[in-house]
Amino acid sequence: VQLVESGGGSVQSGGSLRLSCAVSGITFRHYTIAWFRQIPGKEREGVACTGGVDDDIYYADAVKGRFNIVRDNAKNAVYLQMDSLKPEDTAVYYCATDGFCHSDTGARPSEYDYWGQGTQVTVSS
Repeated sequence: VQLVESGGGSVQSGGSLRLSCAVSGITFRHYTIAWFRQIPGKEREGVACTGGVDDDIYYADAVKGRFNIVRDNAKNAVYLQMDSLKPEDTAVYYCATDGFCHSDTGARPSEYDYWGQGTQVTVSS
């Protein structure tokens, strides 16, 4: 199983970025997929997730209304559209699959088996 993120970069506060994650090696449409982020010295946190069969979608409170997770089963890809970015969104963003998207708490890093390499997002004020 391979996940490859792209689309990170540097942007000013209020700007937008679109992250992409290409997934191979699994029957993509059957699997939950999630975006996480991590700041050095802090724990990895779930940002958004979407189920496979059940199509549940969850957003962390910190990004709700600004980020949008979209999966394209035909392309085996998932995207994270990030708008109204803030300096506190600065982190390395990871996509992951083969886990759970809990309706109340979202995605937990320990529950995911496959990870991408991460892509840096930097938001300047």
